[in-house]
Amino acid sequence: MSSRPSALRITDIRVATVVGHGYYPIVRIDTNQGIYGLGEVRDGANADTALRLKHLLIGQNPCNVEYLFKSIKSYGGDSREAGGVCGIEIALMDLVGKAYGVPCYQLLGGKFRDRVRIYGDTPAPKTATPEGYVEIVKQRAALGLTFIKFDLPGRLFEGTPGALVGSKTQYEYPQYNQWYVPGRGPGARISQKGVELAAEITAAVRAAVGDEISLCTDHFGEGFVTADEAIRIGQALEPYNLAWVEDPLPWTDIANHKKVADALLTPVAAGEDLYLWEGFREAIETRAFDIIHPDMLSSGGLTETKKIADHAERYGIPTALHACCTPIGFMANVHLGASIASLIAVEHHGLDQDYWPNLVTGLGDDYMSGGYVTVPDAPGLGVDLNEEVIREHLREGASYFADTSEWNRLRVGFDRVPHD
Repeated sequence: MSSRPSALRITDIRVATVVGHGYYPIVRIDTNQGIYGLGEVRDGANADTALRLKHLLIGQNPCNVEYLFKSIKSYGGDSREAGGVCGIEIALMDLVGKAYGVPCYQLLGGKFRDRVRIYGDTPAPKTATPEGYVEIVKQRAALGLTFIKFDLPGRLFEGTPGALVGSKTQYEYPQYNQWYVPGRGPGARISQKGVELAAEITAAVRAAVGDEISLCTDHFGEGFVTADEAIRIGQALEPYNLAWVEDPLPWTDIANHKKVADALLTPVAAGEDLYLWEGFREAIETRAFDIIHPDMLSSGGLTETKKIADHAERYGIPTALHACCTPIGFMANVHLGASIASLIAVEHHGLDQDYWPNLVTGLGDDYMSGGYVTVPDAPGLGVDLNEEVIREHLREGASYFADTSEWNRLRVGFDRVPHD
């Protein structure tokens, strides 16, 4: 579609929330020239985090991405609170790519590879046994993936007799693990049997897939173990040559991430909930993370996450990209991954939904051949919406890009008070 970039103006912002592994609000930015850009709010976040920024963008030229990003980034925050800012930035970049007829990776300075390596997330098995883990990991290997992640979550130890010692403190209000300090209540609880269970599972998975497959673990602590327990478990897994252990502690605890990273020979990857370059700076410059693991739907979108990865590279720290999203967010990650010199791999979290690739047009049947995704050369993100499939998988009560004019009115910032 031809355009006059200097005359482009944003006329509307709308959302459609689909169901997958979680809830995924897709953002569409419309313009006065019929060109639109697509982005995505992070899984589990509310579409309102994008819509509340609408009044700041209406009438603006979407090609001024950096200017617009600076005007809205103060209204984002760590983890899901960043969802709207990041989703809008991605939609702007998609729109600019379409306006100028170039792929998004070109807007990031070009690419370092034509195909981006994928690492596949796996769900925790129904039976938390070595055999159960082997079954799910082998299913991923059968897809052609050569890089696979599996979970060692708190419920693994909670569901295995003898894996924990002591008992939980009673009469506590329920809290999500990351909202409290690990070790509070009963203190350290992982028993030697629990440590041996984690090692037994990892040994079985490694033996089943062989040394040619890169393996890593997810939910490695992040609130249910202390730093010392994370070290104890991590050291037990070192014979199995994991590519990384992920999120050993709550994401706010940079100092203890460094403690674990310094104690282990296995790399520590973390950062999926951090926001902006400033959010990663301490972890990078103190080398608290061996691998930075931003989720671009929280870290700031395409351009900001590229800046974060480039800063990590200066310190000899590579980047892996966390991605739990629709194909819109996924392809944004592919473009970003192509532009990062020090990339390890991009996550794929949609492997268990058969309809996932069909939410968009532009992905071929064999888009993930051999565990790699070809970087598209089409303008913008290189994919478009498949309206029929998206309508079939809308969240209950959600609409397909319904009118959002109620959000045109000022929601953040300050009204101009008229003088008498």
